[in-house]
Amino acid sequence: MCKALEGITIIDFSQLLAGPFATMMLADMGADVIKVERVNDGDGMRKITFFNEFLKGNNSPCFMAWNRNKRSIAVDMKNPEVKKILLDMIKKADVVVENFRPGVMERLGYGYEDLKKINPSLVYASNTGYGDSGPYASRPGQDMLIQGLTGLMNLTGRKNSSPMPLGTGLPDMLSSFHLVYGILAALLYAKNTGKGQHVNVDLMRSTLALESQEFMTLLNLPVQYERPNSGIGHSFQQAPFGVYECSDGFISIAMSPYKTLVQALEVPELLCYEDEQIRYDKRDEVFYAIEEITKKNTVAYWIDRMLSFDIWVAPVKDIKEVPEDPQVIHMEAITQFHHAEAGDLKCVAPAVTMSETPAIIDKAPPMIGEHSREILIEYGVDKEIINKLFEDNAVSQNN
Repeated sequence: MCKALEGITIIDFSQLLAGPFATMMLADMGADVIKVERVNDGDGMRKITFFNEFLKGNNSPCFMAWNRNKRSIAVDMKNPEVKKILLDMIKKADVVVENFRPGVMERLGYGYEDLKKINPSLVYASNTGYGDSGPYASRPGQDMLIQGLTGLMNLTGRKNSSPMPLGTGLPDMLSSFHLVYGILAALLYAKNTGKGQHVNVDLMRSTLALESQEFMTLLNLPVQYERPNSGIGHSFQQAPFGVYECSDGFISIAMSPYKTLVQALEVPELLCYEDEQIRYDKRDEVFYAIEEITKKNTVAYWIDRMLSFDIWVAPVKDIKEVPEDPQVIHMEAITQFHHAEAGDLKCVAPAVTMSETPAIIDKAPPMIGEHSREILIEYGVDKEIINKLFEDNAVSQNN
């Protein structure tokens, strides 16, 4: 079966989430991603898990989530012989990806200015917390810190509660998507011109881009805002946009004609809030008036009734319920792969559908240096040198 990025080789120095998610998306589309890990202990994400629980073989589900379809080589990047081999690999590569703090790759001799001399068409992609310069450049660039710095955390939650961190690492993932489209654009440019370039993505600007409509409003209109006390779904929005309690759970109601919603609720008295400005100025009052009605019936009742009026409504599900959702099942959004140590594992499937070159999971997330020997042989390293590198612990393999 054809793969859209077949023939593209990526040398991936990234670790944790933001870089590895990007390279996994590219690997799903057929790129040969060679994951360069630290000798013996590998990517730091291998030691991070939730609930302090690991999969069979002490494998981290967090690492598994971002590293399928890759091969792993575990090396000491400072070792002179290893450096010579890595540079030889980079000469033949299309892309290098890294997400160290600014200056680390340069100190090791793998910076963009070093590598473009040996491979002028190389796409060199960096993912940092705050870019490569400025007052925050040397700070830790972690997802939750970025949520706070960019105002995202303060857009979430209720007026009298503390700022609310999101339930997943959105800034990390946003930067991954920006990194992917930057790499693909640079690859197309390199194909057309023969010239590579340095692609810089950071968590801070990626998250600011997510908030574009909020900043467009705040920067250009004389408005003030504060978080609502109630379950209004966005700090800038009026009622009824929000999350409402029912007798057995919760529903979310999005932008819908207010008169139509009042019809569905069968409480004509609520038409006193028909004016949009009133529904912003008194949005908590409107919210609680609507919620008093939704509490009287079940989620299923309100979903059926409101959909019959073409209201934008959906149940609010616990994450444990999502894999059994009929639409999730229909889309085959949950799939599985077999891992040599951990066995058969379920995972989220690639999110992009392509008619001619579909994404395929044909490699489980690798063990540390699982492909070290295979990759060295593939790149023509002499067998005696390979054996010596293993003896010197400059390269390791765990399979």
